[in-house]
Amino acid sequence: MPATGGRRRAPYRRRLRSRIIVSFVLLGFCLTTLFAFATNWARARVENQLVEDVMNRNIDEYARRFQFDPSRSPDLPVQQIRAFVYTPDKFDRVREERPEWAELPNGNHNVTGLEENGKAFSYKLAVRKTPEAWFFLAYDMTESIRVEQQLKRALFISVLVFSVLSLVLGWWSASKVMKPVSDLAARLRAYRGGTSDPEPLAPRFPDDEVGQLAQALDDYSARLTEVVQRDREFNADVSHELRTPLAVIRGATELLLTRPDLDPKVLQRLQRIQRAEQQCTDLIGSLLLLSRNERGQGNSNVWRVAEQLLEAHRAQLGGKPLELMLEGDRELVVDAPESALSVALGNLIGNAVKYSQEGSVRVNVTGDQVEVTDSGPGLSAEDAAKLFQRGYRGTHAGHSQGGGIGLSIVSRLCDLYGWQVSVRPGETRGVVATLKFSPAA
Repeated sequence: MPATGGRRRAPYRRRLRSRIIVSFVLLGFCLTTLFAFATNWARARVENQLVEDVMNRNIDEYARRFQFDPSRSPDLPVQQIRAFVYTPDKFDRVREERPEWAELPNGNHNVTGLEENGKAFSYKLAVRKTPEAWFFLAYDMTESIRVEQQLKRALFISVLVFSVLSLVLGWWSASKVMKPVSDLAARLRAYRGGTSDPEPLAPRFPDDEVGQLAQALDDYSARLTEVVQRDREFNADVSHELRTPLAVIRGATELLLTRPDLDPKVLQRLQRIQRAEQQCTDLIGSLLLLSRNERGQGNSNVWRVAEQLLEAHRAQLGGKPLELMLEGDRELVVDAPESALSVALGNLIGNAVKYSQEGSVRVNVTGDQVEVTDSGPGLSAEDAAKLFQRGYRGTHAGHSQGGGIGLSIVSRLCDLYGWQVSVRPGETRGVVATLKFSPAA
């Protein structure tokens, strides 16, 4: 399972510029649609009231004139209106010719249908029924319906036009509103931390919300720069102060190793001190590179480094029945100093030796990678998920020494050099750790 997986992508969110544009479009569309609906509703209501008022006044006037002189058919002063009056002797005729009229109660009614030639008709019918006569007043609504359809088309086009105008206005407003934010983001992206004293952002922006954000970023950058500077100075001081006693230890050990009359047990312990000093020196150098986020210079032969590491562990096995084997490509070279490669590969080999009580630890250098296979107790699912987290100690760690930061350092070195590290359970038992290198420059 890779421990140095790529950065997880954040869930997609619509950009702020797009949200502003969509808000303008929705606002323009909703307001225009609401206005169009209100306009059409008001027109229909007012027209209906006017028509009904005209029809009520005319049918009342028609009835009054009929009662005054039944033999005279009074003229109506309004166009588009047809009047019908039926005396009691013609009630049956109405029921036969216009049964829908005969069933209508007094009041105003909407009548629609198709004529014999298939042409649609629509009119508003006013009904007044008295024992002396039935009065019908028909107002032709065909022209009103045609005007209503034209108005609806005009309103629909208006909605589309104003929606497009809202889109253009939203695009322009979003560009104006987001330009300072985009400029601020561009300046932040352009800055890569090349100087210890970054250029302030706030003076380049007006004293508004974006300017306040730039000022807050400047304050944060100043505090962060101060912390990073202190951290670098601390790491450099610690590295220097630790290398001085290590150099003394190295010189004293080398001097003692030149003596020909050394006891074999003393010689073995001096060699162990020498290897421990070299491991500390490599670790300090790697940690200093990690703190500076800088790659060390140099090329390293993977076979030779692995061989040195295995030799160091063979001297520390004591009576443990464990076989350490090295096989594969002797010519693989990586673009990294031996100190960094020794720390990364040494942690993988060290863990394999530590947790394997018997059997073998096999280091196979092949292609552009190196595999470390052990015969230890294996790997649980929880260990596989958290193994490269800082401070995590596996379920098989028991009372062994270590703070659980070795594999975390390996993971950080892999991020620095573009390598990949992963661990997986072995085919039958144990663990297979793989360190894959990037091509040498």
